[in-house]
Formats: sequence, C-alpha cells, structure tokens
Amino acid sequence: MDTLISVGTSAALIWSLVALFFGTAGDRGVVHPFELTISRSDGLGHIYLGVAAGVITFVLLGRYFEKTSTRQAGAALRALLELGAKEVSILRNGKEERVSIDELSVGDEFVVRPGEKIATDGVITSGNSAIDASMLTGESVPVEVSVGDTVAGATVNAGGRLVVKASRVGSDTQLAQMAKMVEDAQSGKAEIQRLVDRVSGVFVPIAIAVAVAALGAWLMAGFPVSAAFTATVAVLIIACPCAMGLAAPTALLVGTGRGAQMGVLIKGPEVLESTKKVDTIVLDKTGTVTTGKMTLTDVLPAEGVDRDQLLRIAGGLEDYSEHPIAQAIAAGATAQVGELPAPESFDNIEGKGVQGVVDGHAVVAGREALLADWSMHLDEELKAAKQAAESEGKTAITVGWDGQARGVLVVSDQIKPTSAEAISQFKDLGLTPVLLTGDNQTVAEQVAAEVGITEVIAEVLPKDKVDVVARLQGEGKVVAMVGDGVNDAPALAQADLGLAMGTGTDVAIEAADITLVRGDLRAAADAIRLARRTLRTIKQNLFWAFGYNSAAIPIAAFGLLNPMLAGAAMAFSSVSVVSNSLRLRRFKAKADNQNTPADSAPVPAREPAQV
Repeated sequence: MDTLISVGTSAALIWSLVALFFGTAGDRGVVHPFELTISRSDGLGHIYLGVAAGVITFVLLGRYFEKTSTRQAGAALRALLELGAKEVSILRNGKEERVSIDELSVGDEFVVRPGEKIATDGVITSGNSAIDASMLTGESVPVEVSVGDTVAGATVNAGGRLVVKASRVGSDTQLAQMAKMVEDAQSGKAEIQRLVDRVSGVFVPIAIAVAVAALGAWLMAGFPVSAAFTATVAVLIIACPCAMGLAAPTALLVGTGRGAQMGVLIKGPEVLESTKKVDTIVLDKTGTVTTGKMTLTDVLPAEGVDRDQLLRIAGGLEDYSEHPIAQAIAAGATAQVGELPAPESFDNIEGKGVQGVVDGHAVVAGREALLADWSMHLDEELKAAKQAAESEGKTAITVGWDGQARGVLVVSDQIKPTSAEAISQFKDLGLTPVLLTGDNQTVAEQVAAEVGITEVIAEVLPKDKVDVVARLQGEGKVVAMVGDGVNDAPALAQADLGLAMGTGTDVAIEAADITLVRGDLRAAADAIRLARRTLRTIKQNLFWAFGYNSAAIPIAAFGLLNPMLAGAAMAFSSVSVVSNSLRLRRFKAKADNQNTPADSAPVPAREPAQV
C-alpha cells in the first residue's frame, strides 16, 4: 500500500511540476476544463496536484482513525497494577504502622481489616475470615481462610481481622505475574497482515509492469519521449485510488458506530480478520455463562416449620452479616417475605456462621457443625436434601433456633437466562463452544449440559487459563475467548479474538479485542456477526476502490486519459465506498429481536459448596 501511494503521488507531483514549469500547463490563459471524454492530449498541458493531495489526505485520515483506536494498548497493564493496595499496616514491635506498599518486604507481618485489600501474597499467621478473590479468580464464592492458609495480593478480606506474613512482594506476586502474562500474550500475538496490503501486493506490480510496458511500447513505436512519459505517468496516477484510503476506515467507523449502539465495542481493524477465521469459542463460566452473583435458590423447611417464618428469621439474622452468602439469603428473603426483623443480638462465628436473637428466638445459621455445637441435628429428610444440593455444587446453609434444626437454605450462582440461546447462536456461526472453569468436572458438566455445551475443561487454575488457550491454538484451532475477570486477561490477550464482558473488570476489558457493554452473552454472537459483516464490507469497498481505476489503466496506457476522467473515476469510487459502508447502519442484533423477560426465572448454576 505504501509503495502504491508513494509511486502514484510522486508521479503526480513531479509530472505536475514539470508541466507547470517546462510544459504549457503554466502558460497564461491556460485552463483545465471539466470534460469527461476519452481523447489523446499533450501530457505537458495538464497537472495532477489535486490527485496527489487527495490521495494523501484520505490515506492519512484513515491511518489516524486506526491509530486512535489502538493508542491504549498498554492500558491493560496499568489497570492490573492499579488493582493492588497502595498502603499497608505493618506490625512493628507489636504496633501497627501505616506505610506505603513499597516499604513492605518479605517476612514482614501486616494487618488486614474487614473490607481492606490484602497488600501482597502471604501466609495467615492470625485470624479467620472469608476472602473475596473474585477480582483475581472470577469466582463469586468467597473462600474461607484461617491460620496457615495462603492468600493473594489484591484480594479483599470480607470477614474478620487477619495478620498476614508477606511471602512475595513486588514483581514476584501473583498479580504482577498476571500482568507479565498479559504483556507477553499481547506482544507475542502475530500482527494480522492488512487486507489492503495483500491486494496491493498483487495490484502494484501489475500497475508498474503496465506503466513500464506502456513506456517501452510508445518509444518503440517512434512516438516522442514526452508522449511516452505522459502515458507512463498517467498509468501510475490512475493506479493510485483515493478510495483505497477510505475502504477500511469508513467501513470500520460505520461498523464500530453501529456496534457501539448495540453495546459492542470493536478496538481496531485487525480484529475483523480474526472473527472470520475463528472456529472455537472458549467461555469462562462465572460472570459469563452465569451471573457471577450468589442468589437464594431454594428454601427447605423442616417438618412443621412455616416456610415464611424460616425466611424471616434466617434472613433477619443474615442481614447483619457482610458475608456475600449471607447477603444473598437476606436479599432473597426480603424479596419473598418483605421487611425483615432486626436481630436483638448478633455474633459472627468466624469460619462457621452467625448466631443471635431474632423475634425472641435464639437463632444459629451456618455450617452443620455450628448447629451441632448447639446440639441441633438435621433430620434424615433435611440431611438428604442438603447432601443433594451440595452434590450439585450448590451451597447449603443450615438454620436452627430454640434447640432444633428448622431448615436448610440453598444458595448458588445462576445461569443467565440468555446463555443457552447464545450458545445456539455460536453453533449457527460455525463455532465450537468450550466451557472453561476452575470448578470440579461434575459441576462444570452440569452447567454445560443446561446451556448446550458438549466440551468442558474444568478444574483449571486461574493462571493456567492462558495455557489452555495456547494448547487449543497448538491443535490448529482459531480461538475466541469470552471472559470477565482479571484472571481472564492473559487468556483474552493470548486468544486470536478476545471478548470481554463489560460487566467485568477493567483489566479484562483492556486486554480484549471486543468489549460487550451488556452482560448478555448473546452480544458476543452479535459482535462476531457484525465484525464479519464489516470485514465483508471492507472487501467490497476494495473491489470498488480498485475496480474503476483498474478499468481506466488501459485507457491511460494508450494515452487517452483525460485528467477530469481520472478525477471522476476517483470521486465515483470514493462515493461507492462510502455508500456501501453506510449500509452497515442497518445491521440488526439478534439479541434485540428476542424479548427476554426481565423477571424470567434464571436457571440455577452450580458452585462448589463453601461457606
């Protein structure tokens, strides 16, 4: 493309200057009338400065749009580093001292209060709590930790006070290693050869060969040197179409603009070619196929216990806890029975559950072991129901008061109502969906079966997701990846096409090629359809961009090229390109044609049983 531009514009400029100063184009009274006729004329009487200026203007405009879309290439790394804590409370001589994270060294002990980020990777030396690692792992269920357990920097302490001994700091932490993986994946991704370059790779040699052949033919035929060079330069000029500079940028601008209206953000033109070749789409489970948020899905009261009473009492107690599972129970209870009673007393039993007094009842909620401590035991029916829920990967919370076990509340992540339809659309596009998750194989297969996925890769550690994508690529597959968590960022960058859910983390969004503003997985199918349509439009534009000018090359070679005819061909090809690109505004998303009720009951998903 650069060769075509430089040869054509240089020929136009140099010949115009020669015509101005050594020909008749600069003589007094000489005009260039608007004539769309094919006639032989003296080349030294015409100038092509407008052609040279127009081509360069359009090409530079197109490249400006391309550069602005890729200017934020390093934003994913910056967003990763922003996740970490900036300050830490170090224990020195038994006293807490608030210092910058840069002063933290391996072996230092530091305090993490509820709601604070853990400053760096380490081992717990004191305290029990629940750790919200969703920003790193993408999994919604908090992990219970106690003395001796390892924790990762940038995760959030959702429970009690912890004292952690730093084991890794700076570039050695899990967060820093993820940033390094993102950087390696981005720099290692092969650049896609521009479609325009490939077309130009064939067109340019042909145009130059025709120009040289015309020069030789005119000279051998005995015509003057000026006439021979007129035909030669005319070929080079007509071979450099203005529309070529508009072919990709106009389609990209209209396509990305339509995508933005649909909630699909495409980062650059190199993304489009990937969508055509993709044959496998890897889907992260939590936050992508599922909502990533714990929800109360089942209420199992003991014999003789009123269901609403179980919800009111358990929900009132759990409402005073900050634990995500407790909040899911409280929200579910409020939605079903209305206002909840306030506990008269409340205590958090770290690692086990909560206890307190509600409506005059001494209530306990949490693990079955906590009820056993109060000599409350589940009957056989409740025990069987609890085991059945946990076997499906759900979380079961036991509830008891006044010395008796009163019921079981089941909490789980939810499959998004539109996920099954999205999987069907992927298959219609010729893609093989693959479910990728850190859950155990049984739970993953149950989720996959409910949405129509047959291939499952389970029990994958967060840092190994990028290896899974690389392995699939090594098998000859062209892989698209859809994810939303920090742990997905390296895999999104490694994939041939990365799609990030806009409801996820900024790091995942920055590392991806396409961002889906909505949390609807169907938007991923729409994004691929739109990108493919945009690529097809660019190819059509290239046909028009080169078509008119290719047809005019023989006219130029025979010395019959009128400057007005050359200008008209370029103008008409440009209009054709822009008009064709504007047709993308009529692209319709299939997600918009399906009315999914906002209150439709979500399908229960599976999560490992953790409290």
